[in-house]
Amino acid sequence: MATALKDTYQSVTNTIIAALETGTAPWIHPWTSEAGDMVPCNLSSGRKYRGINVLLLNLQAMHCGYSANRWMTYQQARALGAQVRKGETGTEVVLYKLLDVEASKPVPTAHRESKVIPLIRSFTVFNAAQIDGLPDALVPVARVLHTWEACEAAEDILAASGARIVHGGARAYYSPSMDTIQMPERSAFADATKYSQVALHELTHWSGAESRCNRPLLGRQHIESYAFEELVAELGSAFLTDHCGLPGVMHHASYIESWLQALRNDKRLIFTAASQAQKAADFLLKPLADVPAVQAANTVLEAA
Repeated sequence: MATALKDTYQSVTNTIIAALETGTAPWIHPWTSEAGDMVPCNLSSGRKYRGINVLLLNLQAMHCGYSANRWMTYQQARALGAQVRKGETGTEVVLYKLLDVEASKPVPTAHRESKVIPLIRSFTVFNAAQIDGLPDALVPVARVLHTWEACEAAEDILAASGARIVHGGARAYYSPSMDTIQMPERSAFADATKYSQVALHELTHWSGAESRCNRPLLGRQHIESYAFEELVAELGSAFLTDHCGLPGVMHHASYIESWLQALRNDKRLIFTAASQAQKAADFLLKPLADVPAVQAANTVLEAA
């Protein structure tokens, strides 16, 4: 069992390292999708992929030029009467979660400590473009995603967060001591999309405060604390821009070398960072969950 875990962690980490070494950040899309399906989703169940799987599937969709970020397993395709084409190669995704279990020491229950252990299993999925015979109702239908819709979705997230955003100056940053996001004036950005990309990145930093996601800047093995926080913010803001249908952007390319060095030394680092980033994105999207009108406006692809 230990060997299987090690292989899965290392396999995924090697995929991320290989992408970064070529200058490709696997968590971003450099374009808006004509189909409007930026967030990878299981075509059979309709569930969105999360965390580390967003990176893996985005990277594969970009590499292969798939127009729809929709996936399913071989068995799911067969259950629908469809068939993965002969010779097609699948993409690895993982089930990764942290389980709280009680320590096995023979002590009274009241004094028994809990410990957290990782659970990981790998699966192979195929893109809709690799599958023949899908029911018409499940074939992704492309529609044009208008820029104003994507930016409106970003404005909804910013407003619902309640974060204090101050405009002025020439820098964008989050100040923990003031609990304030500082942004240049909107007119300083080339367009609303670029403003939204930067604002969502800083909002991800804002989410780390103790009263929110409690993500303190602590030293970690193999990586300086702020370099790790920047990796979490890169991933978290990418999850948010995907949600909004915005193209992705690399905010701090200067950290790539330190990320690479840390990833080479710690095969679990990218899993931890992706988990923290997903937690931040969930926190920032949660206020919108009870607003049906906002949810409807943010829907970018429906199965026909």
